[in-house]
Amino acid sequence: MMGILFNVFFCVAFAVIVIAFFVILVQVLKKQRANRNAPRLTVDAVVVAKREAVSQHQQPMAGDITGAHGYMTSTSSSYYATFEVESGDRMELEVGDTAFGDLREGDRGRLTFQGTRMLSFERR
Repeated sequence: MMGILFNVFFCVAFAVIVIAFFVILVQVLKKQRANRNAPRLTVDAVVVAKREAVSQHQQPMAGDITGAHGYMTSTSSSYYATFEVESGDRMELEVGDTAFGDLREGDRGRLTFQGTRMLSFERR
């Protein structure tokens, strides 16, 4: 009886993980497609804010699902900048790590973006 319950639990857990993976994959692909199909625009803008989103992921080491032997931890960072355009509208765009380091709040210049991605920012 215990073996059957374990097999059912394992199959359900595996199915949930696989479904979650595909849902996330579809969301990422939809966002990339929307960005690719969006027009490239260039506008005068001011950098009004910057933020970094850090994600931390933990996985049991060496296939140990109990976690008794510790966890392997990895982190990833996403970078965003908020720009204000001449009309007063603000938009937060994803930026690369190099551009994030180069941007300063208060910088004015020409912003080129496509969808939710900053392509370039030329200071004036």
